[in-house]
Amino acid sequence: MHEQKGLAERFEAHRAHLRGVAYRMLGSLGEAEDAVQESWFRLSRADTSGVENLGGWLTTVVSRVCMDLLRAREARREEPQGVHLPEPLLDREGGASPEQEALMADSVGLALLVVLDTLGPAERVAFVLHDLFSMPFEEIAPIVGRAPAATRQLASRARRRVQGAAAIPEAELAPQRAAVHAFLAALRAGDLDALLAVLDPDVVLRADSASVPPGVPTDLRGARTAATLALNVSRGAVSARPALVDGAVGIVVAPRGRLLLALRFTLLHGKVVQIDVVAEPASLRELDLGVLDTR
Repeated sequence: MHEQKGLAERFEAHRAHLRGVAYRMLGSLGEAEDAVQESWFRLSRADTSGVENLGGWLTTVVSRVCMDLLRAREARREEPQGVHLPEPLLDREGGASPEQEALMADSVGLALLVVLDTLGPAERVAFVLHDLFSMPFEEIAPIVGRAPAATRQLASRARRRVQGAAAIPEAELAPQRAAVHAFLAALRAGDLDALLAVLDPDVVLRADSASVPPGVPTDLRGARTAATLALNVSRGAVSARPALVDGAVGIVVAPRGRLLLALRFTLLHGKVVQIDVVAEPASLRELDLGVLDTR
């Protein structure tokens, strides 16, 4: 009994780290907690007398659990939002509340979670373990079932998706970033005049049917018309973040990390001349998303 208590105390010392690893892999605090609990079950049943680095051993175990969950998720292809992102969590005793989920998602970075969920299971695990937690490829390889060189390639491919801005000259990104940040700030403040200031007078807003309420036109022209609609349907603006959308600065709306819609912007002379609003599941899957640095 004393030995089991000591093992539990050693496990608790690693719990926060394991939760962070699992959350970045799974994008759901509830699923991350389940994966961490499963790693405890496996630890309690294993002979760890020869384990010198318990933290490394547990990280490997929780990563394997997450890998299995990601593969099962992919096999089910249960993607009601077009991209599999965390289901809403019910507040439960000892479980994760929506507020906890939101805080965790925001601390990790909503745009990063959205981009990570466009990766395959092996790419996601390799990237998270190496780039976010500095695990050597030689230790990641057995988890993803690849040779170290192939594992390095998985992480590299994932990195190119996550760091999509690297290939875009800053001279092109700067005016896009400025306009989109101004648009988002005006939206969050509910400031019609500030929103009009960033829009071209003849701006065109094109929205798919999933992104606007029934009966609302999906094609609108004119700054005041587009701005009024944007303010009326912007309750999710608190969950909106700038991101790269198809190689340009756009916005993703992802409450608690769950992608609901994306906005693509077309600029001319510093003004927004077209906004494309995407919420259809099939269209979201086709988007090329990337994390935008916060300079």
